[in-house]
Amino acid sequence: MRAAFQEMHRSGFRSADLDVILATAGVTKGALYYHFDNKEALGYAVVDEVVASLTREKWVRPLQNAKNPIDTLIRIVQSTSLKPEYLQFGCPLNNLSQEMSPLDAGFRKRTAKVFTDWHDAIAAALRGGQKRGVVRSDVNANDTATFLIAAYEGYVSLAKNSQEAGMLQSGKRRMSRHLESLRPARGRARAADRD
Repeated sequence: MRAAFQEMHRSGFRSADLDVILATAGVTKGALYYHFDNKEALGYAVVDEVVASLTREKWVRPLQNAKNPIDTLIRIVQSTSLKPEYLQFGCPLNNLSQEMSPLDAGFRKRTAKVFTDWHDAIAAALRGGQKRGVVRSDVNANDTATFLIAAYEGYVSLAKNSQEAGMLQSGKRRMSRHLESLRPARGRARAADRD
């Protein structure tokens, strides 16, 4: 699965070379086809198991039971890697979604589920923060979650296109400022005092 993920992340699904995947994984074609009916089935498994797991680990789990979702979201955004290989290949979820959603309903449904789980985790955390008084009560949690995902993915895509860490750093700063604006006025004052 890891070998398939790496090749698909590097080359895209349609250009992914099964021979490269097999050589990297050290398995035979027969072993691959014992577990997967075809390349699409392997791709679906990569989305379901690897890409979904990466999204859960980076976004969903940290937000579960977060006392202050704004602090947690800022930490997540700031933890985004500026390593050249991350800039070069971009977000695997967004890449597969952009490449395959118009062509294959199986990919579209699977990537949509990962985006939905990500969205729902952010929205639930923001609603929890509103109940605890650490997120402004006038914030629409669903709309804000959609905006944050779109902004994050947009900055990652722009950085991939430009191959410049500065583009992603700018996005991280701008998103963090936006997240700070979601605090009640008293919370923003305390955050400014910490800075």
